Formats: sequence, structure tokens, C-alpha cells
Amino acid sequence: MAKQLAFYFDGTACIGCKTCQVACKDKNNLPLGIKWRRVVEYAGGSWVNQGNFRVPNNIFGYYVSLACNHCENAACASVCPTTALHKRADGVVVINADQCIGCRYCEWACPYGAPQFDEAKGVMTKCNFCEDLVAQGKNPVCVDACPMRAIEFGELSELRAKYGSVNAIEPLPPANLTSPALVVTPHRNAQASGRGTGQVFNLPEEL
Repeated sequence: MAKQLAFYFDGTACIGCKTCQVACKDKNNLPLGIKWRRVVEYAGGSWVNQGNFRVPNNIFGYYVSLACNHCENAACASVCPTTALHKRADGVVVINADQCIGCRYCEWACPYGAPQFDEAKGVMTKCNFCEDLVAQGKNPVCVDACPMRAIEFGELSELRAKYGSVNAIEPLPPANLTSPALVVTPHRNAQASGRGTGQVFNLPEEL
């Protein structure tokens, strides 16, 4: 298997503080509305009658920290008409802004919503795996920012050997669409992708 850098996310540790999201935005000086890493709250349940009262039933909730998954079968790169989006030898999917024409095909193709359009620059942007930090032997900023140490990175094969092969929980799409370079330790209430009974409960953010 070719080299493939990947992210690991521990759903049992994440508290939804969004420190990773803020650190990513700050490090990359991202404009309003663009978030290369996002923390999603997924929750559900129902109400049942109990005598004269309605009580909650099967209530659950958990968080998922999500960035570009630098997929093995990157849909964004496959639809890019100028090859501005491409996979490097280390498996990281990057954008060459000089080649990007802002057609937004990649945005429509990615099931994770990773490529995001910068209106001011007229080009697509996305997580670049903190390539400058990794080149210096450091961690991506989201990894170090997490107070719960819920995010790691490394070789995909090594992460799978250490943590297993789960890579598709709600509200993420099924993994067979793009083969994401992602490993997840699911929260105890996590539901498999495509089998969810909840919904995303994120409030609007001016960030």
C-alpha cells in the first residue's frame, strides 16, 4: 500500500469544545464562513407517554470532529478539470491555487464538504494537513490544540493497526464513496453511517 497520511478521531473523548476548529481557523487565517475543520453535534431520541406525562426516550448525542479526510479515492481530485486538486506522494490532497479556476466541481463532488470556496480570492480552499508543520516534524495544529487529545495523525495502516478500521459513523457518509483516510473510535452512542436515527444539532456560527 502506498504511503497515506490519515487522521484519527476518538469519539469517546471529544467534548465538543471546538478548540480544534478555532485553532485551525486561526492558524490558517481563514475568512468568515470558511472552516477547514468542523465539530458536528449529532443527536436524537424521542418522547413517550407515561401516565399523564411525556418523558424522553432513547436520548443520545455525540460529537464528530471533521476535516478533509484526504481520501484514497478522492472525488474532489477526480472531477477537477485543471488538476489543481491532486494527491501527493504522502496521500495528502492539496490544491494548487494558481491552477484553480473556482468552478466548484470539487465542492459538489466531496461528500464531506471539505473543499470550500473563498469568495474574495475566487478559488477553492481546504485542509492541507498543516503541510508546513508536518514538514518540520510537528503535528497538525488541530492535533496539538485538542485538550482531550481526541485527534491524532499518522500512517493510515499504523492507525488502523492501533485503533481498528471504523471510518463511517453518522453523520458522515458511507466510507465506500471515497475510502477516507480516517480512523474513528466511536462514541458509545454512535450510529453507523446510513443507519442514523438522529440529526445534526449545530447552532449557526458567525465564525
